[in-house]
Amino acid sequence: MLDRVAGYFAREPVRVTAFLRLPLIALIALLVWTWEVDHWLPGVYEVVLGFYGAAAVVWLIVVLQGPVPRWADWTSTAIDVLVVVVLCLVSGGATAALLPVFFLLPIAVAFQDRPMLTAILGTGTALGYLAVWIVYSKRDDHVGLPDIVYTHVGFLLWAAAATTALCLVLVWRRARVAKLQHIRLQLVSEAMQADERHNREVAEHLHDGPLQTLLAARLDLDEIRERNDDPALEAVHAALQETAAQLRSTVTELHPQVLAQLGLTPAVRELLRQFEARGDYTVEADLEDVGKVESQQLMYRAARELLANIHKHARATTVRMGLSRRGNRIVLTVSDNGKGFDPANVEGYVADGHIGLGSLLARFDGLGGSMEINSVPGHGTQVTATSPPEPVSE
Repeated sequence: MLDRVAGYFAREPVRVTAFLRLPLIALIALLVWTWEVDHWLPGVYEVVLGFYGAAAVVWLIVVLQGPVPRWADWTSTAIDVLVVVVLCLVSGGATAALLPVFFLLPIAVAFQDRPMLTAILGTGTALGYLAVWIVYSKRDDHVGLPDIVYTHVGFLLWAAAATTALCLVLVWRRARVAKLQHIRLQLVSEAMQADERHNREVAEHLHDGPLQTLLAARLDLDEIRERNDDPALEAVHAALQETAAQLRSTVTELHPQVLAQLGLTPAVRELLRQFEARGDYTVEADLEDVGKVESQQLMYRAARELLANIHKHARATTVRMGLSRRGNRIVLTVSDNGKGFDPANVEGYVADGHIGLGSLLARFDGLGGSMEINSVPGHGTQVTATSPPEPVSE
């Protein structure tokens, strides 16, 4: 759960600052109203703070809806600096309780992934702090420009340098992680391709070798049976029939011709037909024709493995399967009304030798897809498998 939340914020760092901005605004209001600052322009202060709070809520809703332009990251922080400067000026200037807020702003700036803009915004925060003191010292003759102000500005400039350095480290690490993820994606893709090539070669060998030999032996046996009515021959013939059927099933499982020739949807439909014939199941299918997609081997394997798990372990009577295209991804949904299980125990199942589901999770994660498992013991299971992004057709 924590990894999922961390990944959610890591993809859009602007969401972090959007969340942090709301308690910062609440802190600003609490400081000023608690300390009873003698407002210089109270009406303007209330209007600015009100608009700032409303805009922060709207901005949070916007960033939660999806990605935002890159310029929005630094623009929102620049607005923070400007608003705090204005609030300081209209709420009592340099003696206001708002001054510590300047030291909090560089922390928000650190979440940016652009070091140059981080340095500019951090420096702007220090200059804004200095500007507030200058304006207030000019407005009130009894307040000069204490030496401590220059110390504070120095601390703010140090914070700007520190956040810039932190941003550089984060950018370097992100680039390193992206490179490693790309290498991992290539390795997993090459491993899958090698696996598929091996399966195809084995399937062709079984089809052209042992299966053909077995069928020829069965034909020879049929001729012998016509001349000799021996019950022992019937048993041999039945064994040959069963072995030939098992070989055909193995060849189909290793390299399904319907998938290679017709595409994912007909192949999944054939899987459901075979699954329904294996037990007393009610099967409900909503299969969109997605054509021959690049990820069809992965999605077909997921459908086959999930149906096999239902047959072996779920004790279900009703199975639902959906297949559709959502944007540049293919989505497969498989649900049942079986006994369910605890998804947190998947690693334990792998340790016990049941590697099917764990292998699928690793493949989807390695290739840039996802697999979400929702299951509660006694209340069935729903698995949603989302393919890696499909290439855009020209």
